[in-house]
Amino acid sequence: MVLLVPACVAAVFALLPLGYLAVRALERGPGYAWDIVAGERTLQLLGRSLGLTAVVVAACLVLGVSLAWLTVRADLPGARAWSVLATLPLAVPSYVAAFVWLAAVPEIAGFTGAALALTLVSFPYVHLPVAAALRGIDPAQEEAARSLGHGPLRTFLRVTLPQLRPAAAGGALLVALYVLSDFGAVSLLRYDTFTRAIHTSYSASFDRTPAAALSVVLVVMTVALVAAETRTRGRAGHARTGAGTARPAARIPLGRWRTPALAWCAAVTAAAVVFPLVTLGYWLAVGTSATWDPGALARTAWATLGVAAAGAALTTVLALPVGVVAARHRGRGARLLEQAAYAGHALPGITVALSLVFFAVRYVYPLYQQLPLLVCAYAVLFLPLVVAATRAAVLQAPPVLEDVARSLGRSPLRVLREVTVPLAAPGVAAGAALTFVVCMKELPATLLLRPTGMDTLATRLWTETGAGSFAAAAPYAAALILLAAVPSYLLGRHHT
Repeated sequence: MVLLVPACVAAVFALLPLGYLAVRALERGPGYAWDIVAGERTLQLLGRSLGLTAVVVAACLVLGVSLAWLTVRADLPGARAWSVLATLPLAVPSYVAAFVWLAAVPEIAGFTGAALALTLVSFPYVHLPVAAALRGIDPAQEEAARSLGHGPLRTFLRVTLPQLRPAAAGGALLVALYVLSDFGAVSLLRYDTFTRAIHTSYSASFDRTPAAALSVVLVVMTVALVAAETRTRGRAGHARTGAGTARPAARIPLGRWRTPALAWCAAVTAAAVVFPLVTLGYWLAVGTSATWDPGALARTAWATLGVAAAGAALTTVLALPVGVVAARHRGRGARLLEQAAYAGHALPGITVALSLVFFAVRYVYPLYQQLPLLVCAYAVLFLPLVVAATRAAVLQAPPVLEDVARSLGRSPLRVLREVTVPLAAPGVAAGAALTFVVCMKELPATLLLRPTGMDTLATRLWTETGAGSFAAAAPYAAALILLAAVPSYLLGRHHT
């Protein structure tokens, strides 16, 4: 297959951190590493991490699916605006959400605060694919169910929801991996998870083995989650097979539920978007310590945009073949390639960064402390975002069109270039835009790998808040949210 070689290259690239972990975890012998993995502390971290992940994923499924259904299938007033607003939390970094909630309610520190902050910034990962799936589903099946006497709820549960399963499962997987890899929010809210423990271990000791062993546990958890999502997804797909233009589904009247639905949308938007912006506005307005240089802010913003664009571009190039293979081939090899692409996403950014430093110092020293190494870290960390978007987009493209092209003598490469990629282009572009947003917000890997003298908005924000200068950090936080809001807004527009 024409895409097999580039897909394997992307998978090997994503697996680079695992080679580093194997070297570090076993350098003092398997017995030492096993004692760490099987220790009581590790089991506690496992329970805390899985508990936080389960709560956040469940909450994001409720928020994402409900908002997607209300804005796509119900006669909700201002549905397009609410749909766009539901994507804007993507622009809020988890550590900014943690800052504002901790400043407003100090007692929220711990599990509750971590779950709240991560839920409010993560639910768009579910909302976006589910909303896209709702628009892509052929309404004829739902109409047939209603004609047989099924009510709206039963039609949704028996007909619509099974078709949404691949999109919801893919979004839930991204949320789970995001939670497992998050460092900023759990650190600020003082809730111990694997990522916080790994970062503490790296910072407090020259012995990298304990941190590497804990990272291996995260990798195992990632593989288990991806395998579970693949099994949940099954062989599902919902490409249209009929002729003609796609017919939109009729809006379902909310009736007496219209006011509660509007209140629900308003409450989620207020907690996820309005509250952080109002808090930052307060810091900007009354903070007497906000002595900041507009020129430095502009240079930092420009550097952030440049490195995020480069990271999104490389990630998209690597993810495209993996996403197409995962969508069009159901064999074990395709599943392994997709699972390999997810390997780096649940790892803490500091683990990925140290693995790339290890690789650069030993094999490509000129790249050490250079911008390409940071761009490569972004690609390893965020490859699944574009892979998931590409796979979902290709699944919605009718495979019969590719069969027709091949029957007309087109080579596999021409079929890919002229049929598959154009059909999947909107989904791929959405994945690239999402990657651009998260690259701007990425913190741990950027702190370690950025070239000397270079700052991004995220690193500058972290430096100021680490020193307790919340007002001085406010301009950088506001600039980061505003810049990230542009692609987030476009993502929302794309899905409306």
